[in-house]
Amino acid sequence: MTGMPRRTRLLLPVLLALGIALAAGCRKPADRGRAPGDLAARQLRVVATTGMITDIVREIGGDRVSVTGLMGPGVDPHLYKASEGNVIVMAEADVIFYNGLHLEGKLTEVFEKMGGRISTVAVTDGIDRGILLRPPEFEGAYDPHVWFDVTLWMKAVEKVAEGLGGIDPAHGETYRKNAAAYLERLAALHRHVQARAGELPPERRVLITAHDAFNYFGRAYRFEVRGLQGVSTVTEAGTGDIRALALLIVERRIPAVFVETSISPRTIQALQEAVAARGYTVKIGGGLYSDALGDPGSPEGTYIGMVRHNIDTIVDALKR
Repeated sequence: MTGMPRRTRLLLPVLLALGIALAAGCRKPADRGRAPGDLAARQLRVVATTGMITDIVREIGGDRVSVTGLMGPGVDPHLYKASEGNVIVMAEADVIFYNGLHLEGKLTEVFEKMGGRISTVAVTDGIDRGILLRPPEFEGAYDPHVWFDVTLWMKAVEKVAEGLGGIDPAHGETYRKNAAAYLERLAALHRHVQARAGELPPERRVLITAHDAFNYFGRAYRFEVRGLQGVSTVTEAGTGDIRALALLIVERRIPAVFVETSISPRTIQALQEAVAARGYTVKIGGGLYSDALGDPGSPEGTYIGMVRHNIDTIVDALKR
């Protein structure tokens, strides 16, 4: 670690051990007193956890930010563990944006305890807790997959704009204008999802996936959602879960089920086999993006492209 900035050297072992309480004196005195004008003269160093949040920061921050996304395509945030390199990047960030609601597991505790040393913002903090879902298997905790209701994710956009403006007020108007333009695009996206969902009769709006990531989607766009695993991919689907869902598919003649890009397809394949054993054929309707975006540079590598891909894949498969 020779040549590493003092703040990073001190924060690194603390973050790796998740002992953030020991890091009270980790930042240099000069860092604590850094004036907003210092940030206005250069790009902000921003860290974001999931691809969905990284995309917001790029849309709102534009050329003002240099953003590092911790979780790339195919990465499951429920199971994510920070590498030493990730910790170094976080220790040198001006601001860290994360989902919150325990999506990032133990990293959430890290971010909460970093407050006061490094600016951290949970993008879901702007959402009224009264409209969040509390699945029974989460034992009182909230379902963190709010981005599947576009109107809820618009609140996250507002929180990012507020967070960037808070540490860089000299460019606050730029962030607000960028956010307003992006929110208009998200409003159009919401209408697109509604229109496509409306192509299916109510009895066809049954979405079966590998885990319960789509409950906000189901509530917002009137789909019945069933997942083999719980809201967190930490839990595993059992044979009883597969058997019960196979019976439902056969009884209701559901034409398609879906795999997810960040989760192994083995449970959905086992479900497909269980359905076949009962004399009915259910196809895999396609791959959905749940906890991660697609590859950078692809349409699905943005939040808007990911949502459009999902609704188009779902509707096209269930219409047949």
